[in-house]
Amino acid sequence: MEAIIQRSVAANQRDWNAAPQYSYCERDRQENGTKTYEATMILGSPYRRLVARNNEPLPLAEQAKEKHRMEDSIAKRRTESEAERAARTAEYEKERKQDQLLMDQLVEAFDFRILGQEKLSAHDAYVLRSTPRLDYRPPNLQTEVLTGMQGTLWIDKDSFQWLTVEAEVVYAVSIAGFFARVEPGTRFELEKAPVSDGVWLPTHFSMKSRAKLLFILTHRRQEDETYFDYRKIDSVGDSDRALYHFASSKKTTLTFWNWR
Repeated sequence: MEAIIQRSVAANQRDWNAAPQYSYCERDRQENGTKTYEATMILGSPYRRLVARNNEPLPLAEQAKEKHRMEDSIAKRRTESEAERAARTAEYEKERKQDQLLMDQLVEAFDFRILGQEKLSAHDAYVLRSTPRLDYRPPNLQTEVLTGMQGTLWIDKDSFQWLTVEAEVVYAVSIAGFFARVEPGTRFELEKAPVSDGVWLPTHFSMKSRAKLLFILTHRRQEDETYFDYRKIDSVGDSDRALYHFASSKKTTLTFWNWR
């Protein structure tokens, strides 16, 4: 059991390190439909360009506006001072580390037991059930929610990659003292798949959260994101390649509007 967890953590870390080397498409589901973006690294942090609504490419006039916004952003990044660029890239790395910390803490916060084995997306997988550790001490506010969660992991038997992670809040967790409480009904799901060279990256992430602020006001939030069309970038942060990529990507991405 411990060996399975350790090898899965190592595989996940390799993926995290490799992620900035890939551009991708992201489809965000919202109440009134979907928006699809193309994202790639430009001079140390990603740029997201809107390319479709409800699986339909943007009208030509709006495509031109989005291209102009992208070119303006690249020009601005090229003329940044060292301090400005450091601040921008540091914010990106901070967000990445926060996301990775939550994934890493899954294995610190829970005790695991094997439920069995299943076939999932053509992969043979170990199925592990997780329950909170009573002695777990979360390192920050973001990870406090794990103390009230339980979950299930599907781990590929060959690569020890996470195929799917599901977790849900089963009892209320107070966060930031008496100011907020995460309620049962909060849950998230992450799915990953192989991209290239042994790298696995997310294909789907969904989250539903329910919290009470000051124990009175109920706050609900929902996210549903699909990732696809991963392409390895030859030179991470090369803005000229990024310009070429976005200018020539229309034909490539049109084939994915109905990918679901």
